Amino acid sequence: MPDLRFKPQAAQNTEIPRPKRAEGQWALGYTEPLNKNEQSKKDDDPLNVRDRILHTYSRRGFDSIDPADLRGRFRWMGLYTQRAPGFDGGKTAQLEEEELDDRFFMMRVRTDGAILDGPALRALGEVSTAYARNTADITDRNNIQYHWIEIESVPAIWERLEGVGLTTLEACGDSPRPFLGSPVAGIAKDEIIDGSEALGEIKRRILGNPDYSNLPRKFKTALTGHPSHDVAPEVNDVSFVGTVHPEHGPGFDLWVGGGLSTNPMLAHKLGVWIPVEEVADAWEGVAGIFRDYGYRRLRSKARLKFLLADWGKDKFREVLENEYLHRQLVDNPSPEAPVQQGDHIGIHEQKDGRFYVGAAPVVGRIDGTTLSGLADLVESYGARGARLTAYQKLVVIGVAAEDTEAFADDLEKIGLTARPSNWRRSTMACTGIEFCKLAIVDTKERARRLVTELEKRFPDLDTDISVNVNGCPNACARTQVADIGLKGQLVMDDNGQQVEGFQVHLGGALGLNPAMGRKLRAHKVTSAGLDDYVTAVVSAYLSDRTDGERFAAWVARADEALLRGEPVAV
Repeated sequence: MPDLRFKPQAAQNTEIPRPKRAEGQWALGYTEPLNKNEQSKKDDDPLNVRDRILHTYSRRGFDSIDPADLRGRFRWMGLYTQRAPGFDGGKTAQLEEEELDDRFFMMRVRTDGAILDGPALRALGEVSTAYARNTADITDRNNIQYHWIEIESVPAIWERLEGVGLTTLEACGDSPRPFLGSPVAGIAKDEIIDGSEALGEIKRRILGNPDYSNLPRKFKTALTGHPSHDVAPEVNDVSFVGTVHPEHGPGFDLWVGGGLSTNPMLAHKLGVWIPVEEVADAWEGVAGIFRDYGYRRLRSKARLKFLLADWGKDKFREVLENEYLHRQLVDNPSPEAPVQQGDHIGIHEQKDGRFYVGAAPVVGRIDGTTLSGLADLVESYGARGARLTAYQKLVVIGVAAEDTEAFADDLEKIGLTARPSNWRRSTMACTGIEFCKLAIVDTKERARRLVTELEKRFPDLDTDISVNVNGCPNACARTQVADIGLKGQLVMDDNGQQVEGFQVHLGGALGLNPAMGRKLRAHKVTSAGLDDYVTAVVSAYLSDRTDGERFAAWVARADEALLRGEPVAV
């Protein structure tokens, strides 16, 4: 239950919309928990579970873990139980969570837009090889994600990570999830404004702060001062996007209420100008509204986007200004959107004359050996370090001009490339059924095989086509905003057998013309038939496109038979 500090200070000055039924909004007096998740958080602040992990569970083992901690509060420490082997996708929705639990954990390490220097990269690599069976994925939220973690190893892992300034704290849970920051902040020649200090200040204020450890659900933050909008700001709960005011100069616009999953919504652009030193205040205000007015009755509606859908952006801004900031925001048109958001792959000159090198693994999958090898390269070439991107890639910063080609060659030797094909560059995949208890189908390995096949079939593709592969409807890989989005589900094959497959979303996009992908009625693709289906659609696009027409624009006008991968009579 919230204490008095959670109450808005000037609620009597602002008319607050009231829903037709109680939604568990604290600021409206509904403080009694309305579901088991809210009850668990009321019973004990999830931040307190750290001490139990350190002093009890890691010493007594998996069987000593309280179920309320195991399947709830552990998430605030970046830990989820992973999926036990042997359960196919048909069991995902049929079995209780505890029936799918393995005795091992997935662990997320947050980086929050920070530069990972040689020691940090080496620590990440050593944790992987020593404790995670050499697993490591780069996620689309700037995280490193491990698997096969045992509870007995967690204290040693934390000690190793914290020694280089890294943490797993609040990497999961109903909390401020890891921040997306521009991978070229402070170094790009065309940057509008460097938001690194603002992102660091937000982290300093909120991480481990009980004022923000009990939100209605996850709360995703993005911040970029780069004109390519390289952090997918349209699909985060709160985003700060670089802009320029004609009198005040560079600052940030505020976008709120974006999110995907089963009810995808694009963020509302408030059209304001916020100076860099006030970004953290605005973040606290938005998070405070979510904490105090967010819906806590149903987990399916406990995201900020639903509050924005009911209030509208004007009412949201009014509450933010009157109750939380206690000042008016400066009006300013929202910044112009890029045609396509930047991923920074390749070799690019920095504003200081050195270079950054953007490199791609395959669908974010790397390992501890790769991370340790990258640490060696960073140190041997005298680079500053690496940042992770919002697209499961990484950017190495501070390579000398004369070393760029040699550095790119050495990246190839450790399984990374700064010269990827379109398919390797523009394909993402979530964790999938290999480890995730929510997944229905395989994603990482299936996407890897798809990339390999498409590289053979379209080796000289002259345009960008993105493919996002997700194992369930939750859209962790941003299914709905890809050119080709694939949502995992069980489908019927030609023999009437239930097999792994995908619902297809086509023509989604962020940037200049943001849109959710087009779903074709009753159209599903088997996993076995995926290579041929994508080949058919891409071939149809290449044959039918007009000069300069992008894939998403073609999808909007294309014959539905072409989108289904069917031949069309000429």
